[in-house]
Amino acid sequence: MKILIVEDENELSKSIVTYLKQENYICEIAADVKTAIDKTESYDYDCILLDITLPDGNGLNILKELKANNKTDGVIIISAKNSIDDRISGLNLGADDYLSKPFHLSELSARIAAIIRRRRFDGKNIIELNELIIDMLAKTVSVNTMGIDLTRKEYDLLLYLVSNKNRVVSKNAIAEHLSGEEADVFDNYDFIYAHLKNLKKKLVKAGCTDYIKSVYGMGYKFSIQI
Repeated sequence: MKILIVEDENELSKSIVTYLKQENYICEIAADVKTAIDKTESYDYDCILLDITLPDGNGLNILKELKANNKTDGVIIISAKNSIDDRISGLNLGADDYLSKPFHLSELSARIAAIIRRRRFDGKNIIELNELIIDMLAKTVSVNTMGIDLTRKEYDLLLYLVSNKNRVVSKNAIAEHLSGEEADVFDNYDFIYAHLKNLKKKLVKAGCTDYIKSVYGMGYKFSIQI
């Protein structure tokens, strides 16, 4: 899962990144409005952590751009400002949640996870897809109660495909989801093929139907009837 941290306090950004990476999130940082808007126009994020007070303007302008561009990224406003007006303005513009500084990183992580579950998985902690079961809180995957040992990338890839089940996902979108802005430096998608091959092999070996299909010239699809 990919997170954008829009925050100009360098030490706070670093501490958030350090914590969230331990929770298996891919993190990117934008320290001002312009950089944040450029990133949101180029990439999709599972959740955006948005400070209101930024060096070049009001962070709420980023929310306005997201809404204007029909983006569906989840948004948590994080700000030292604690007035009811800020909360109402942010929520009216499409923010999902509001967290006042200072905050505990464990609470931030829990709120991020809740937003992703609500937006991608109808608020469920347990995703059941026939014989395949994904526990989003424990970050475990099992097939007919048999646990499967997946790497972080394989787990993220499976979750991304499941969140887009029965829809074709392009190789470029997968690359961005797994590697963030670093995807731009890759010459090919060999690393995607490797992760997909290993994921499919582990699932099938455990007795799972091969739901992950290659769509020639377009990408991949988690194809399932429930």
